[in-house]
Amino acid sequence: MKIGKDGVIHVANLARLNLDEAAIEKFAGQIGTILEYVDTLDRVDTEGVTPTSHAISLTNAFREDTVEEPFDRDAALANAPEDEDGNFLVPKIIE
Repeated sequence: MKIGKDGVIHVANLARLNLDEAAIEKFAGQIGTILEYVDTLDRVDTEGVTPTSHAISLTNAFREDTVEEPFDRDAALANAPEDEDGNFLVPKIIE
């Protein structure tokens, strides 16, 4: 499967990328090569293979949700560069 310049331009527009003519030609070739390789997967015999969502089995790495005592406010603010009325004071970013 090949992708032409129009396809690259379309995808670039969707991604809001401005590409010059040289980049369009380069990406058309690279994407075409990738798509040709992906096409080889259509020739693989998958009869009897169970569909999976991951190549390896995954387990949940989350810890148990346990109730603990909260940090002491003064201890939490001890290393803060600035605090005010028991809260972290941060620079204003949005005006």
